[in-house]
Amino acid sequence: MSTTGDASGPTTAPAASPVVAAPAPGTLFTLQGAQRAGWLRRFFLGHPGAMDAVVVAWFTVPSLLAAAFDPTPGRPVALTVVLVLAGGAVLAARRRAPAAVAIALALLGSLTMVLTDALTGFDLALALGLYAVASLRPGRVAWPVAGAGVGIMAITILAIGDREVLVPGAPLSPQGRVAEVTGILVFALAAMAIGTSVRNRRVHLADLVERANAVARERDRQAQLALAGERTRIAREMHDVVAHSLSVMIALADGASAALERSPDRSRAALDELSETGRSALADMRRILGVLKDVDAPLEPQPGAVDLGALVERFRTAGLPVRTTGLGTPLPPDAGLQLAVFRIVQESLTNALRHAPGTDRVDVSLCREEGDVVVEVIDAGPAVASDASRADTGGAGQGLIGMRERAAVYGGRVEAGPHGAGWRVRACLPWDGASRASTTTGPGVPTGTGTGTGT
Repeated sequence: MSTTGDASGPTTAPAASPVVAAPAPGTLFTLQGAQRAGWLRRFFLGHPGAMDAVVVAWFTVPSLLAAAFDPTPGRPVALTVVLVLAGGAVLAARRRAPAAVAIALALLGSLTMVLTDALTGFDLALALGLYAVASLRPGRVAWPVAGAGVGIMAITILAIGDREVLVPGAPLSPQGRVAEVTGILVFALAAMAIGTSVRNRRVHLADLVERANAVARERDRQAQLALAGERTRIAREMHDVVAHSLSVMIALADGASAALERSPDRSRAALDELSETGRSALADMRRILGVLKDVDAPLEPQPGAVDLGALVERFRTAGLPVRTTGLGTPLPPDAGLQLAVFRIVQESLTNALRHAPGTDRVDVSLCREEGDVVVEVIDAGPAVASDASRADTGGAGQGLIGMRERAAVYGGRVEAGPHGAGWRVRACLPWDGASRASTTTGPGVPTGTGTGTGT
């Protein structure tokens, strides 16, 4: 009995590599690919029909030779050959119906014993069939089949024990009958043990492969989430740069046009600021897009708390009457939190510039309250009241979504909504002085309660 080269089941697969490597992203492990095998076993794994031919030949060739050169007179050689060939044909189907093949071989072996007074290798054939049953079927199926097959042949041998077998005129002794049955039982138990071991190993390996595939799928999912999160972050940065800069540039251009005849100096200053804002926006866009093209490109520092003063002055130049409170409040050293504060103030002032033209004032306050960083931006509303709501000014709400996502990174919240005749944005970012409250790898989930819209 040998297990070398036996296929793992009724289905076939391409030959496996002798060395198992981690699959590339998007690919999975396979049962055949996870097995270490020499060239001979790889050949039989890839050509199960060849293995079946070897097994059939293992039974039929010795049995046919034994029948052809049997010195026992009177034994029907032609009948023995027919029975052996029938057994080989049945054995060839062991993958498709292993249980039925094992029972059929037991019946053929019993018939051979009755008609020719010899097993002629059917004890080996039964063992080969039982190995297929044990390796391809669970134990609750394999062991009853083994018991039935061995029982059929054992009962036949014991039932005809009083006949002359092997040597005419010499009755088979009780010891001879027990030896025949014992040989069949030993062959069957060996086949069952080997087949069960092969099946258990295959099941264990399949479980390991499934676990490895689960890890690989989780790895690919995390990579996809990280990619989606990075794309969202870049899109948010692009939105902040484009929306803020274009709003300021439009306001500067309108102011310069209005003051062109009355105050050429103010018009010229507005145009200079317009040009500077455009260059700054172009530089920011090139920096962000450069990250997409070259991951090793040097990155300029992101704006933070120290840039809030310049940000407010830019909006004042654009004609927005901004009043600040606590703008110099020292913030935690976390660059990400400082960027979140900067972007929230920038987005809020951009919304005020777009949605509250001619407003009397815009109040910006920054403070720290019991470990929280609190940002509040309130505008007094447009100078001329309109029946149109603030949501009808062309905004898509992405600005507020971006603010809420930035706050959600720190476990914070953003509240935005009407405040008198104007609008108020209040962001609270928790900070414990040592570490963030939470981090995210993918797109944040908005946690604010406001329902207003922005750019």
